[in-house]
Amino acid sequence: MLPFDPIGEARRNWEANDWRAIDAMSAATSVTRAHQLVLGRINEALAPLELTFSRFEALALLHFSRRGSLPLGKMGNRLMVHPTSVTNAIDRLERDGMVRRVPHSEDRRTILAEITDEGRRVAVKAADALADIEFGLAGLSADTLGALDDAIRTLRRDAGDFAG
Repeated sequence: MLPFDPIGEARRNWEANDWRAIDAMSAATSVTRAHQLVLGRINEALAPLELTFSRFEALALLHFSRRGSLPLGKMGNRLMVHPTSVTNAIDRLERDGMVRRVPHSEDRRTILAEITDEGRRVAVKAADALADIEFGLAGLSADTLGALDDAIRTLRRDAGDFAG
């Protein structure tokens, strides 16, 4: 633990040098550091289940899908990740018996990822583990969580993540 806030120190240095976009730099650096902290807490909570957050997200998406299966390309779109990331997550989940690859019943070119009973069991346990740590955001009030979510949703919408 540092005896000072390094982002606050960076802010003071930017101000002393008349650099522009000080508020944006401070906010962006804070968001980046918060991402590191939150992801670390999440992955620590999921480690006993041999999951990472990306694998949990894939399992949860399959768990919530109507048929328990989705094409890998659609998973990448919904998770907003590169197709290689989906393939890697599904490879690992398949190796661990939580997902299986199955051919699409109507399109032989398409392979589906399908959640197994074990995958459903682990997804529920993982969701409970994440709820226990409030997804790494324990200690923030409901009002703060709402304001944070609203601010980041605006950023995501304006970046084109979804239609307004």
